Amino acid sequence: MTQNIKYNDFSSETQTQAIAYKERLNSWIVARLFPDMQRVTVARFRSRSDADGHVQSLRQLLPDANFVVVFDCPRQKVVI
Repeated sequence: MTQNIKYNDFSSETQTQAIAYKERLNSWIVARLFPDMQRVTVARFRSRSDADGHVQSLRQLLPDANFVVVFDCPRQKVVI
């Protein structure tokens, strides 16, 4: 009985596409800004309003810290 090799390739390609899609879901980042142009990603969110709400809470907890909401544009893979 012959095996369907294309099916195995398709499943690995589908998994890769699923991971890429999952990475694109959370495009809004809450980052904490530090001196010398350094930043640390605190959390990722699907919507900007969720990220803004989280920043409000963080500013109440840590009033001296600087937080910013940033849109993270996912990288496109170039297929040649």
